[in-house]
This record gives sequence, structure tokens and C-alpha cells, in this order.
Amino acid sequence: MSVTVAIDAMGGDFGPLVTVAATVHYARCHPDVKILLVGRRDAIEAQLHSSNLANGRVEIYEASEVVGMNEPPAQALRGKKDSSMRVAIKLVKDGTASACISAGNTGALMAIARSVLKTLPGIDRPAICSALPTIKGHTYVLDLGANVDCTPEHLLQFGIMGAMLASAIDGVERPSVGLLNIGEEEIKGHAIVKQAGDLLRGSNLNFYGNVEGDDIYKGTTDVVVCDGFVGNVALKTSEGLAKMVSGILREEFGRNLLAKFAAVIATPVLKKIKSRVDDRQYNGATLVGLKGIVIKSHGSADRYAFECAIDRAVREVREGVLARISTEIEHGHIDISPFPAPPTSRQAPV
Repeated sequence: MSVTVAIDAMGGDFGPLVTVAATVHYARCHPDVKILLVGRRDAIEAQLHSSNLANGRVEIYEASEVVGMNEPPAQALRGKKDSSMRVAIKLVKDGTASACISAGNTGALMAIARSVLKTLPGIDRPAICSALPTIKGHTYVLDLGANVDCTPEHLLQFGIMGAMLASAIDGVERPSVGLLNIGEEEIKGHAIVKQAGDLLRGSNLNFYGNVEGDDIYKGTTDVVVCDGFVGNVALKTSEGLAKMVSGILREEFGRNLLAKFAAVIATPVLKKIKSRVDDRQYNGATLVGLKGIVIKSHGSADRYAFECAIDRAVREVREGVLARISTEIEHGHIDISPFPAPPTSRQAPV
């Protein structure tokens, strides 16, 4: 199955230096994938000039503006109609591409994607969902930063979308859903979390109950639900811990000659550990709940990490994730109708 994806080539901390390099390598390894690079032609061509890819494998779509990493989302949404981010998303809207990938400003990406693509029926807010490694494999966590303030109804919708994503991607018939809290008991947590727990228990989701932070990496449930503030803090804390442990290992194994010798002996095991916990392979968070596939790459992603984000988008297209989620909602396999529409409240990106 041939797949066409649009890439915001200007997004991220490194722009075309990483996005174009990742595109070239991915296209060489996947001849059935066509990539549309969106951005300033001169900047993209400067990185493409020596790639020697066959004509038609990679195309450039001109966009004259770039959304800054610290630019207010409202400014990017209203003031930059020809940004590489917006043009890439519009290619999904008009059917030219089946998915969009960007490493750019998270808030702007969410705002523009929501404005251009709209949300699926029955879904009030899109959420950022990503797979995180566990001792059993991985678990899907949402929201990871798009919605700081959430109502109980929002958290219920996140559980629905996370369960459907896990079902579509991993083939899990009834994914288990946990609600991130400060304790397993139903009486724990603030009012919103308690009310969300009641809604989740009343739904026909496979609701496990409350889970704590350590349950994420134990793989206690297939899906973990939380608001964007808590989710983003948990994610960044995990990334910081991983970097700290990696730094300590390098420091200790380089401390003296005996330690260096031990490092050589332990190299095969260390490589396996690294391959299991390397966060780059999980790069690529889904903006789930939109009428189109949009993948958010980490802004500081290197070539390998950005390729993983591209692959994530291609997999979601091939697995028909969007169609599956839409079908589940349309046919009422997971009923959200008994719950009132949530009141309008602030959506704050990170």
C-alpha cells in the first residue's frame, strides 16, 4: 500500500537539517512511501541537493512562513496563513497527503490542526497521545500537554480515544484503561479526577480503576488517562530520569581502568537495555480526535527519532486508525451519548 505523508520541514529545533535528512533516509528504506516536504524551497533544496533520490519520491511544497517554537498559538493561527505547518496540514485536509508530521510548536500545531481539520463527532477536544515503554512492552498515555485544564467529561473522552487507538494499532480487543491518580483508592484525588472515575466506571470501557505513576512503566494498563498538565510533567520527568541514569552509567563506567573493562564486558547487555528504553523509538505523538492523522515529533528530535515519527504516521495510515476510530464512534461501539457536552474551558499548550 503506497502512502503519501506531508512533513513540516521547517519545524523543530533544527528544521531542515534534521527533517530533510530523516526524510531522505526513510524514503530510501521505504520505496512505497512518498513524502511531501513543506517549507522554504531554498532551505529544503540546500539539504536535498546530494540525496540523489529518484524523481517523484520526494516533492517540495512551497510555504513562505515559519511558526516559531515560542510563538503564541493564536498568532500562528491567525497571522501565518502560509506557514509550513498550516500548508502541511491542509495537504491532509484536501486529501493530497494521508498524514502530517511536524516537530514544531506544539500549541500552534494543535490550534491549526483543530481549526483546519476539525474534531471527530462526539469529541470535544483533541489530545496528545504517545506510547511509553514499559516492562511489558508499551502503554498509551494521554493527554501529554495539549489540555491543561480538563473536565471529567474530557478525561472520559481521552479514555475512549486512547482505547480505540490501542485497539487499532496493537489489535487489543478490549484495552484496559487506567486513570492516573495519587492513589488506587476511589476516594483519592481531587474532585475532577473522582468525577472522571465515576464516568469511566459508568462507561463500557474496560476501566481498570485508578493507577499511580509507577503503574505507567509497570504496564499495568494499556492506556493511562490524565490531564495535559499532569501528563506533560510525568513525561518530562521520565525523560529527565532516563538521561540522568544514562549519564551516571557513563560516568561510573569511565571512572577507572577496571570500570572501563567492566563496561566492555557489559556492552551487549547495555545495548539491549538502551534499545528497550530509548525514548527516540517512541517519538511521534498522535493528535488523536481530529478528522485527519497528525503526528507531533519532539522538537529536539534527531534524524533517527524523526524517522520514527514518520514511521508512526505511516503505520497509522496503513492500519486505518482514523477510519477505525470514526467507525467506533459512529456505530456506538463505545457510547459517549449519555454524558453531557463539557463546558468551554481554556485549552493551554505547553
